[in-house]
Amino acid sequence: MSAASLFLSWQDLENSRQWFPIGRLDADAENSDYRFRYIGGARRAEQEVNFLPLVGFPDMEWDYHSDELFPIFQNRVLSPKRPDFAEYLRALDLGDDADPIVILSANEGRRLTDTFEVFPALVKKDDGSFVCRFFLHGGRHVSESAQVRLKLLEPGEELYLALEITNPRTTLAVQVQTTDYHMIGWAPRYLVDDLTKAMAESPGEYAASVVRVNPQPAPSSQRVLVELSGRWDRHEPMSGPDYRPLVL
Repeated sequence: MSAASLFLSWQDLENSRQWFPIGRLDADAENSDYRFRYIGGARRAEQEVNFLPLVGFPDMEWDYHSDELFPIFQNRVLSPKRPDFAEYLRALDLGDDADPIVILSANEGRRLTDTFEVFPALVKKDDGSFVCRFFLHGGRHVSESAQVRLKLLEPGEELYLALEITNPRTTLAVQVQTTDYHMIGWAPRYLVDDLTKAMAESPGEYAASVVRVNPQPAPSSQRVLVELSGRWDRHEPMSGPDYRPLVL
């Protein structure tokens, strides 16, 4: 991957438990060019829950540049020196030549020691089509029958998406269902806003399928890899105020 954009999100654990997109990383790994800027979600988090700038990025109005990947992102990629690195890449359905940006686009940048996550920018092509991959969320919280069905998933299996408007934690959510109508989990929170807005604007076209199923001891958060493709004629993903850089 020569160039890509990733977003950094942060969760307010003290009060609302809400997630906010707070920063954007534009990366060109081949040319060692990395740029970080805060986005509108950081200002909203500051106003609503007293979010403070990160130690490595103390000024929200600054345009940060580096010829190396910033530590807050680099620390979310397993070291290639680890003996299990090759298996780690296979679990993400990546090749041996995957660079840190490609890995971060796949692994969500989760760490047990903080409240940040990383996700790739959702890119719509000129013809309106898009493709993205994500790990199924919430598999531990579905019914017993759905958990049994989860264990029977096969790569290439078709899946359905369904809008949920009464989720007890987030109100709006996007369910992932099997073709025999077992609700097996949810799409990541960072996709929900765009999917719900797009569904409201027009029906759209969607297709989802299982890419890979990782057996234990893979963590539950990386058990089922899903690919979603679709087409939006009018909706522009990740273009709202939360995603606009504070510095152009």
